[in-house]
Amino acid sequence: ILAPQMSPIHFEFLETAFRANGYNLVILPPSGGAEVDEGLKYVNNDACYPSILVVGQILAALKSGEHRLDSVSVLITQTGGGCRATNYIGFIRKALADAGYAHIPVISLSASGMEKNPGFKLTLRLLRSAIIAVMYGDLFMKLILRTRPYEAAPGSVERLRARFSERCMANVADGRLASFNLNMAAIVDAFDRIELAGGARKPRVGLVGEILVKFHPGANNNAIALVESEGAEAVMPDLMGFLLYSAHNANFKRRYLDGSLASAVISNLVIKAIERCARAMNAKLGASERFSASHSIKSLADGASEILSLGNTTGEGWLLTAEMLQLIREGASNIICMQPFACLPNHVTGKGMIKELKRRYPQANIVAVDYDPGASEVNQLNRIKLMLSVAFKAAAGGAGDGGDGGEAPALGEGIGDGEGAGESTGDGAAGGRGRGGARGGSRGGARGSARGGRKSPLAGARASSEVFRQKRYDT
Repeated sequence: ILAPQMSPIHFEFLETAFRANGYNLVILPPSGGAEVDEGLKYVNNDACYPSILVVGQILAALKSGEHRLDSVSVLITQTGGGCRATNYIGFIRKALADAGYAHIPVISLSASGMEKNPGFKLTLRLLRSAIIAVMYGDLFMKLILRTRPYEAAPGSVERLRARFSERCMANVADGRLASFNLNMAAIVDAFDRIELAGGARKPRVGLVGEILVKFHPGANNNAIALVESEGAEAVMPDLMGFLLYSAHNANFKRRYLDGSLASAVISNLVIKAIERCARAMNAKLGASERFSASHSIKSLADGASEILSLGNTTGEGWLLTAEMLQLIREGASNIICMQPFACLPNHVTGKGMIKELKRRYPQANIVAVDYDPGASEVNQLNRIKLMLSVAFKAAAGGAGDGGDGGEAPALGEGIGDGEGAGESTGDGAAGGRGRGGARGGSRGGARGSARGGRKSPLAGARASSEVFRQKRYDT
């Protein structure tokens, strides 16, 4: 059974989960330009980027000669919503027919049972193994991204992950939660003890957006590697959050639309079961020295509901806004919002929410980046690097470089109501460079900026230029 790649760190565990339950699943390797070109032969380029990428991965694998065409099938997930995750099973079937592979079956993996698949069944044991697989993926992703940018010996973080790999795979195969909790505790302790280089905390950059573009390194041109190579720390929301978000949506549908009571009850039981499985992990992460626990789906929904309706359930929907909101509140105010070009749901709940997020949190430094087969990679890199340059300036300001001292307010507090006050004076206020930044108010903020400007004559001009460019882009 061939399945397209999405998140390498999660899908290596999911592959083991399916194989341990009798399905010879093969997760296709991370794709690149060749697979995109293959997808464009069968999917019109006005379709969304993930559907082109997925079709390209599958067709390239079938044409590679590595698989027997008389005993192979394809597996694809369906969420049941209005987005490509439901609809590109049709793209795949049409592409297979056009390429001469109409006899190859396509299996729908859907919690809502959209299609019946003879010979394939989601058993309780398989679901238990899959949940543990996703939890391992989320755990390693969190630990690796937090420690790798600071490792004292290059490659030490990856070697530590590999040390636990075999033990974790065996646990995924047996699906025992007790074994997971033991392994998880040992893993967190080991990553807490790994030697890291000294120095200040690097700027934290959150990566959010459409699920495949966010997690797939080939789809986002290795955004995590770019962020880390530029000297920042990448922060990724959990994959489990998307699964919980999909289940949580049954509550809105029940209350306001035509959702059934049974569906809402079952979905809430699923949420409770998954969050109970993750309870020990979150407690351990919360008590660790370096890491933080994940938030419940209810807390994410409550935060997002302050800004938009929870009726935004197509694609990543309100979860995208909730993730940006949570990142900002946790100090990762630099965010790359990644979406396929012309992805309407994510433009609404991602790019469309940036202005309101910046109004509420003036320190927010968010850049929206579109990904598409025809998109310019140079333009994507430049947009991200411009965002990173603002992040590094803010970090330098936050560290303070002298001045009159005084206690600085949080960014955006007591700075004044003038246009652009948050961006132009926020760094000075956070760094405590002048009494004005500490005192707050538009007069104090201007005084603090002026004093900071005397220390570096070009700083004020550069900051103003940066703010102007950002405002022009926002407009």
